[in-house]
Amino acid sequence: MLTREEIKNIFVKAEAFIFDSHIIYTSGKHGKAYVNKDALYPHTELTSLLCKQIALHFQAKQIDAVLAPALGGIILSQWTSHHLSQLTGREVLGVYAEKSSENESFVIKRGYDSLIKNKKVLVIEDILTTGKSVKKVIETARTIPCEVVGVAALCNRGGVTSSSIGGVPELFSLLEVTLETWDPSDCPMCKEHTPINTSVGKGKSLT
Repeated sequence: MLTREEIKNIFVKAEAFIFDSHIIYTSGKHGKAYVNKDALYPHTELTSLLCKQIALHFQAKQIDAVLAPALGGIILSQWTSHHLSQLTGREVLGVYAEKSSENESFVIKRGYDSLIKNKKVLVIEDILTTGKSVKKVIETARTIPCEVVGVAALCNRGGVTSSSIGGVPELFSLLEVTLETWDPSDCPMCKEHTPINTSVGKGKSLT
């Protein structure tokens, strides 16, 4: 297993960490830093290496499938299931859940629901901020039913806990980052008229 510092350096190498910038998060709050997983995914070797660390952590759990919320999580599901298959010598499936067109829940279709029925499943996410998406995926998975043995993430930046996402047996993240945030009215960068970063987060909608 890589150390936390080595893992952090992978994010830095891929320019997936942004520091000292004026960021607007999807929540609407402002901050100075951003974890940009989209900058990581084009680097397949680095993404594979990170997913291998997750696979190494869970290799003894007899996992049958890795389930992710679409969209970015699909990449993580594929790489992690690949490495679990290599490590355990048995096929581990990579599947994903999609947002429902009717409400804010997730659905598991395309026949994936039947593939994971009564199986041991690892749910995987890229960045945990509130954990709401992962919690919804877990709720959907349990109705199939299947056994959610744990949740893995590249980065937990919201202080998410296993109990806050439905009481999963284990929550594992490669990195845990605490990012200070402010309401727009209290943002020191707004008061200093620092330009908003329009390349990431909610700032992109300003372009």
